[in-house]
Amino acid sequence: MISRANTVAFHGIDARPVEVQCSLVAGLPAFAIVGLPDKAVSEARERVRAAFAAMSIALPAKRITINLSPADMPKEGSHFDLPIALALLAGIGLIPPEAVADTLALGELSLDGQLMPVTGALPAAMAAASANHQLLCPKGSAAEAAWAGDALVIGAASLTEVVRHFTSEFPLTPARPGEVSQPAPLRDLRDIKGQEQAKRALEIAAAGRHHMLMTGPPGSGKSMLAARLPSILPLLTPVEALETSMIQSLCGLIDAGGICRSRPFREPHHTASVAAIVGGGRRAQPGEISLAHNGVLFMDELPEFSRVVLETLRQPLETGEVMIARANAHIRYPCRFMLVAAANPCKCGYLADAARACARAPGCGEDYLGRISGPMLDRFDLRIEMPPVAFKDLDLPAASEGSAEVAQRVAIAREIQADRYRDNAEITLNADAEGDVLEKAVALQAESRALLLQAAERFGLSARGYHRVLRVARTIADLAAEPQVQRPHLAEALNFRTGV
Repeated sequence: MISRANTVAFHGIDARPVEVQCSLVAGLPAFAIVGLPDKAVSEARERVRAAFAAMSIALPAKRITINLSPADMPKEGSHFDLPIALALLAGIGLIPPEAVADTLALGELSLDGQLMPVTGALPAAMAAASANHQLLCPKGSAAEAAWAGDALVIGAASLTEVVRHFTSEFPLTPARPGEVSQPAPLRDLRDIKGQEQAKRALEIAAAGRHHMLMTGPPGSGKSMLAARLPSILPLLTPVEALETSMIQSLCGLIDAGGICRSRPFREPHHTASVAAIVGGGRRAQPGEISLAHNGVLFMDELPEFSRVVLETLRQPLETGEVMIARANAHIRYPCRFMLVAAANPCKCGYLADAARACARAPGCGEDYLGRISGPMLDRFDLRIEMPPVAFKDLDLPAASEGSAEVAQRVAIAREIQADRYRDNAEITLNADAEGDVLEKAVALQAESRALLLQAAERFGLSARGYHRVLRVARTIADLAAEPQVQRPHLAEALNFRTGV
């Protein structure tokens, strides 16, 4: 007789179904796990054996074979402990096999039979809902999994509770979703003294999810400005929150099962590797660009990042997803983020100040910023040169307009864009528009089109730069609640692109 249980194997943010088959046959006592398991899965037999001993359950003196089907799919992680234990319990008759048939399980066993929280509970709950199964998981992961909504989630603290639940001795109550995490107090734009053009660029970038590059000497407020970007971004929509949380679930970043509606803000150090930024490693985990999905990736000291790291960002910036290729798998992660970068004008940082610049000026500036390739620079919609902040500006009173006022304009502009692209599921903001959709959204008049063509010829705009100017102009018009892109909107977009 073959007993069965259900679980999942993670492939990116997708949870693929896996059937755990248990065979008990006469022969020399043995316990084998087959089906392409990794080291953590192979060690499950010792954890299951110890957990059974802690519950005073004796394994039969038979040959026990656990098969993880499909057998040609790699199985990784400790979450296979619980489904293996369930299949074995059903095989020896301690729980009804039919009760396990409609249950998808995942969880790690400790040696005393306790169930430890695991990563990936939310994607597993989504898979359970699509298969019309209930989800059985550790109690510490249940609040996170319950956010899937369509699946019944049962959280158990130990294997003993699981047995009592399936034998109807002590049924477990369904789990409830964790609390929505309250966002931490955000820094306000009112703290920024001066740099009005940079604040305007930040507003445009937030409204249309445009990529932005700030260059300026140390102390000009680049990092300070970027840190206040989350305060003007709208909260995640329910769909976006679920997408973002599924990636965070794979990395174990969801605290106490709560989902946060604030947009991610990731700021990796410039020494980060390609695997840390793009994703990869032994288990092909998501990188910083995927953890910034639906949010912001801030790269301070951009020229200090490895050239290889910067070049690997080019394709994800265009497509909104990243493919991690391995010998046995190709894993795709979403990464639709807004890139905000900051850089000094040269190595010493004082290129424009003759009294403080190094002896290699101005050649050092070309060498330093030359670390950023032309194709990478071409992907920035907004380029801002930030001058030093004068000491007299620091004594000025706080600005009358703070993050709340700017955030309100950004929210209205995003609502306009959502209404414009409501019939196109793949486009939500102006940064996503292309082709006929972009041409229809912009619809330049003859005078404006002549200005754009003249600027494109004079400054040598690429085809990508041409279309990015159109997208920024459309966002500027949306911030002004103008249905038509006018010449001033286009001129401002060209100013941020060319610096004239």
